[in-house]
Amino acid sequence: VGHPITKGLTVQILIDTVLTLIGISGTQRYRATLFFLTLLCYCVIWLVNLVIIVIIIVDKSLHEPMYIFLCNMCINTLYGTAGFYPKFLMDLLSSSYVISYAGCLLQGFVLHSSSSADSTTLALMAYDRYVAICRPLVYHSVMTKQRICVLLFFAWLIPFYLLLTSTVTTITSTTRICGSHIPRIYCINYWVGELACQASITNVIIPAFNYTFYITLVLFVIWTYIYMIKTCIKSKENRQKFMATCVPHFFCLIIFTFSLFFDLVYIRFSTKHISQSVKNFLALEFIFFPPIINPLIYGYKLTRIRNKITQFLCCKHETSRLK
Repeated sequence: VGHPITKGLTVQILIDTVLTLIGISGTQRYRATLFFLTLLCYCVIWLVNLVIIVIIIVDKSLHEPMYIFLCNMCINTLYGTAGFYPKFLMDLLSSSYVISYAGCLLQGFVLHSSSSADSTTLALMAYDRYVAICRPLVYHSVMTKQRICVLLFFAWLIPFYLLLTSTVTTITSTTRICGSHIPRIYCINYWVGELACQASITNVIIPAFNYTFYITLVLFVIWTYIYMIKTCIKSKENRQKFMATCVPHFFCLIIFTFSLFFDLVYIRFSTKHISQSVKNFLALEFIFFPPIINPLIYGYKLTRIRNKITQFLCCKHETSRLK
């Protein structure tokens, strides 16, 4: 069984395997409406995130840590949603809802790595606000351009490494599968591992390690907010700074956490008594709400970005009026 040729044939058979996304099967009656709404949603996601990215890149006065981290989060949003929306739109136009084993692993990798990169970026934004409010005198010496580049590098490297390890583990532990149905509208590594004929201890150890990483980030963010709130109580200036810059981050953090929580609850405790439509909504809310709401919150609450957007719209209106 352990012969290299046998292992190679097994991997080849898995790669050639076609899986069915049965979560989409309940959308036949309203497929056209769902396609239009999904396409509209994807266009809005690209619009709102691209506006934030372009404004931050073009305006050199916004080349500050907080805005750089925000730009990174918007880029990550476009990366993550690209792993779902194009495939989902094609499935809505197709009569069969299938995906290759390799394509399933790739989609799971993109979605998982994007959510992980979101969590690390939110942690970096919390750290940036902590230094700005609690240690303002050393802010510019701590948050240098070199350190920001290093932080962003690790913010992408660590999630990619964790997910690459998880994906490789899924491939090696799923040497033989006893099913071809994924009970969702997109792929994740957990459901691929559930198709394995024999349970593997690695399917427990790797997720446990990843969850430990996420919990550590959450505890770090909570720690920074405790210190920021204690500092803001003593200073009116710090309270204003907190309300101006930390409130948008706090709302985005809540939206991300609750979306991730509901998604994990759905994965671990999904039941047959819940209708397929409800299951699809629970699976979609993580890919729908944060990518749209987060840039809208930052675009509205951060004065400098809001002013740039207003200035651009006013210039466009003035130009069209003169014509």
